[in-house]
Amino acid sequence: MNKGILNHETGDQVELFLLIKHSSKGIASNGKPFLTLILQDQSGEIEAKLWDVSEEDESTYSAESIVKVQGDIQNYRGRNQLKIRQIRPASTADSVKLSDFLETAPVSQDEMSSKLTQYIFEMKNPNIQRVTRHLLKKHMNAFMEYPAATKNHHEFVSGLAYHVVSMLDLAKSIATLYPSLDKDLLYAGVILHDLGKVFELSGPISTTYTVEGNLLGHISIMVNEIGKAADELGISGEEVVILQHMVLSHHGKAEWGSPKPPMIKEAEILHYIDNLDAKMNMLDRALARVKPGEFSERVFALDNRSFYKPVFHK
Repeated sequence: MNKGILNHETGDQVELFLLIKHSSKGIASNGKPFLTLILQDQSGEIEAKLWDVSEEDESTYSAESIVKVQGDIQNYRGRNQLKIRQIRPASTADSVKLSDFLETAPVSQDEMSSKLTQYIFEMKNPNIQRVTRHLLKKHMNAFMEYPAATKNHHEFVSGLAYHVVSMLDLAKSIATLYPSLDKDLLYAGVILHDLGKVFELSGPISTTYTVEGNLLGHISIMVNEIGKAADELGISGEEVVILQHMVLSHHGKAEWGSPKPPMIKEAEILHYIDNLDAKMNMLDRALARVKPGEFSERVFALDNRSFYKPVFHK
């Protein structure tokens, strides 16, 4: 069994099957077209270049295709890259399937679904509980499969649900420390804040932004969904507006994509919890790729910083 692509080191020669996550065309300085491929397996992803490509190559080596690659792991500007020596499409005779190459959440969907059900059950406010349950039930299948983003954090199958369940556990701990917080509102905000991503993103494989995602974004989409749910359930009143505010403000600032800054205590905490869980996921993934005593690759979403893994970290 081949070890994962991220477990190889600079200088290694590899021969393995990989999934093309993204494929984009560029023009080299000599005027000839090339493809930038993001190749992945269950361990993560790596970039590779395919030079002097034809139109047929562009079609053959497109996103969601499985390929067999021979090549060398090289270091380019502080990041590992795969230098391709040979590449071919996988065939039925190779007995490989898409699921073999998909990174997934470290917790099962059943376990995450049970946790979500429990947190909704604990809500005491009937209006908040009904809106939250209604929207989660409506979008449950996609919610349990989608990633939380196309890159940066939780960009794997079931990443959205895993992000939310992790945030719920954080919210519960913080609410224990600060009992003045409204747990119903905080839990509902956590569950609903990114649910609009089931419209914003294309799905769990080779994820891209949809037209609706590009034009409206998950925040605007979800505010509308909360309003529709309230109408369908015959619910009116302050809870609906507050839930909409939780979603509108969870990015914290206008320059980070929030139409409104948090103006409610629970909205402020939701922003911090969201930020903390996303950053911890980025850090864990970056540091998993390096040995103790080494620095990680630069993490663009964390001010393009590199992070050191102390030698005593095992």
